[in-house]
Amino acid sequence: MSKFRRTFLTWKVLGPIGAFFLMIITVLWLAPRILESKFIFPGIPDVTADEGTKGELMGKLGDELKTAQKKWDKMAPSGSYIIINTTENRFMLYDKNGLVREGLCSTGSYIKLEKDDKKAWLFHTPKGVRKVLGKKKDPVWKKPDWAFIEEGLPVPPANDPSRYEYGSLGDYALTLGDGYMIHGTLYQRFLGQAVTHGCVRLNDEDLEVVFNTLSIGSKVYIY
Repeated sequence: MSKFRRTFLTWKVLGPIGAFFLMIITVLWLAPRILESKFIFPGIPDVTADEGTKGELMGKLGDELKTAQKKWDKMAPSGSYIIINTTENRFMLYDKNGLVREGLCSTGSYIKLEKDDKKAWLFHTPKGVRKVLGKKKDPVWKKPDWAFIEEGLPVPPANDPSRYEYGSLGDYALTLGDGYMIHGTLYQRFLGQAVTHGCVRLNDEDLEVVFNTLSIGSKVYIY
């Protein structure tokens, strides 16, 4: 992937913060030139000789720039990270040296499952910024209530043995919180399609690289 494309994708994910950051820099550069000029906007008093006003304005701009920088530092990726495109069902994995791997994935189907008038599930992959909270080898899936309802089966007690399913998540899983994971799949022919219950599915080879590249705390950008 070219440097231009990588920059474009990063700004696509971090656009609002980056735009605000650029605006502050532009204003910080432009303000002194306006204040030093002899041009006076209608209705605005001449402040070119008012060093106190000029200093106060520059101080406020400096504070805003520091605030924007802190927001940018918080949002911008450091170390390894992954970008998930839920529209095209593709992923891009990066480390400090650049693009490591890209390929197909599967994300949420947006199918709605209703149990009754009071209980329903929408199977979507939530957009935003998450972190890798955990990493598991040979993960075991503890099936939630909806998995039984979807199959037309009675819902068992919380720790019933029937809830534990081996092998369906692949060799590795990275937990993202709220029950969402990046994991493998038995249905690799569906990769590139929106067919999951909210998790991100990868093929075996891609999953292994992602698992070995990302660390606990690595950013996961989903859009």
